[in-house]
Amino acid sequence: MRKLIRVTTVPLSMRTLLKGQLKYMKSYYEVVAITSGGDCFDQMLAEQGNIRGIKVEMSRRITPLKDLRALCQLIRIFRRERPFIVHTHTPKAGLLGMMAARIVGVPNRLHTVAGLPLLEASGFKRRVLNLVERVTDGCATRVYPNSRVLCDIMVEKRLVNPAKMKVIANGSSNGIDTSFFSPDQVAESRTEIRKRLGIEENDLVFVFVGRVVRDKGINELLDAFRRLEQNRVRLLIVGDYERELDPISPENESYIADCPKICFVGFQQDVRPFFLAADILVFPSYREGFPNVVMQAGAMGLPSIVSDINGCNEIIEQGKNGLIVPPKNCDRLAEAMQKLLDDESLRETLARNSRPMICARYEQQVVWRELLAEYRSLE
Repeated sequence: MRKLIRVTTVPLSMRTLLKGQLKYMKSYYEVVAITSGGDCFDQMLAEQGNIRGIKVEMSRRITPLKDLRALCQLIRIFRRERPFIVHTHTPKAGLLGMMAARIVGVPNRLHTVAGLPLLEASGFKRRVLNLVERVTDGCATRVYPNSRVLCDIMVEKRLVNPAKMKVIANGSSNGIDTSFFSPDQVAESRTEIRKRLGIEENDLVFVFVGRVVRDKGINELLDAFRRLEQNRVRLLIVGDYERELDPISPENESYIADCPKICFVGFQQDVRPFFLAADILVFPSYREGFPNVVMQAGAMGLPSIVSDINGCNEIIEQGKNGLIVPPKNCDRLAEAMQKLLDDESLRETLARNSRPMICARYEQQVVWRELLAEYRSLE
């Protein structure tokens, strides 16, 4: 059986962004997972079918000495393991994994691009990130942007040879398990969850799920929510701060802590109860690859308000399963939130369309089969 090595920077990415995928591939390849150690490393291996795992400490930050050690370690591992395919995800794992695989001469070097941090950078940092992306994609034999618009952006910015690129299925790195993300699969009722969270039955609940950082549009979301506070509304925030990487404003962090209409629950392993408790997803991110959160919310029957960026504007169709607003535009975001607050008929129409559209386009098994066919084409 040929050997497939999958690499991510941290185990949480492999556990959540690629949930179930390595277990599926285990039936066709000898699968090895490489990622940094961490609290969920062993649990991730078990959930992915008790595959073999190797720890290589990698940092999401720019850490030259640590990166060099990780590169050398990956080179030694690839020489020992002799994989048929190395497939990387996330920026740092992509850079180090593709460089090491090329140095060793791994025949099939695949990299999935799930968003471009360089789009929100400027100056020297932008130049560095451009170089990193070009080196990563230059070392790869195939590159998989996880959305069609992202593919177009990469071609426009000349980051990679277009002949190397392909979008798997309709986009997304892993699709979505619509049997899991279903309102019927949540043990508690909507009423019970709301009661536990202190949310009144008649409150309209906007929910945000993701990292609580600047480039997810949290500052704009909070500024927009201030304008709606006088209504029967609540804002439910599900996710952790990353203060060392991309902090939100101190004023807005205080607002989250002090506002009685905001319910902050931090990171949650299972986000389905919070979608069930909510009425509308608000996801005003500055940049994405192909956001799982928007697919998950749709599968749970929620309409979404998203920013007009790649991924988001592919999952959401304006006026059909959600509303699309310009990124970084607090006024337009507040208008869209107010519109769905006021127009119950529109809200119900968008909600009714949401789950069928996700099931038809992004079912997980379809993405897995397409990726397997891509692997098989290499043989």
